[in-house]
Amino acid sequence: MKKIISTFLFLLLSTNAYAELPINWQLGFSTSVTSIMDDIRVLHDYILLPIITVICVFVLFLILYAVYKFRENKNPNPSTTSHNTMIEILWTVIPCIILVVIAVPSFKLLYKQDVIPKADVTIKAIGYQWYWGYEYPDQKIAFEAVMIETKDLKPGQPRLLATDKNIVVPVNKVVKVLITANDVLHSWTIPAFGVKRDAVPGRINETWFKAEKEGIYYGQCSELCGIKHAFMPIALEVVSEEKYKEWVEMAKVKYAMYPENNVLVKNEK
Repeated sequence: MKKIISTFLFLLLSTNAYAELPINWQLGFSTSVTSIMDDIRVLHDYILLPIITVICVFVLFLILYAVYKFRENKNPNPSTTSHNTMIEILWTVIPCIILVVIAVPSFKLLYKQDVIPKADVTIKAIGYQWYWGYEYPDQKIAFEAVMIETKDLKPGQPRLLATDKNIVVPVNKVVKVLITANDVLHSWTIPAFGVKRDAVPGRINETWFKAEKEGIYYGQCSELCGIKHAFMPIALEVVSEEKYKEWVEMAKVKYAMYPENNVLVKNEK
């Protein structure tokens, strides 16, 4: 009983540290912690969802109405009407208006995602079969993050999501992420940030985020990349600026980027 209580208390107290994990039967998006994800939720929940709901209900009504109104026993002699000019104009103009209503906020969001503000921190993410490598070029830090096997998980670490090393970034700072791959296509994704970019060998894609809440946020490779595609998660820890500076000083020693013995540098040459 004491062990059960202690485990429960540990999980309860670690809720803030391990933020926004996926849960069973979850239907909606992860809770947003960036302005980009806020805009994605607004676009989805308050624009797209109402529009597609109205369209689906209207089309269902038309189908049921046609089935009832024009059933065979009530209409032994089918109508020979071939077209109706007014209806054809309406079903052309109305969808165009709907598409414009959807396009305007969509283009604004795409522009916001693509235009990267001045970065406070720059990180390079490199996809491998089947793990991620990371570099902090300004701090000369490089390390690889591999999924922790189920048998090695510690209390509070989520299965198939926890990694042996976490990316660490400061809260409320603009983080620019340079994304590439060493072998095949991968995709660097963190749902709570509204971030998803393909990792393409020989090319560097860019994205950014500004996390507004401390915690650990998880993602996974979102591009089918081989037999262990489902086993290359992303774990990113958002901390205070003070803790970030402490981590950087530690990482400069522990994960120093030395060209003569660092595998990430070797692979890029």
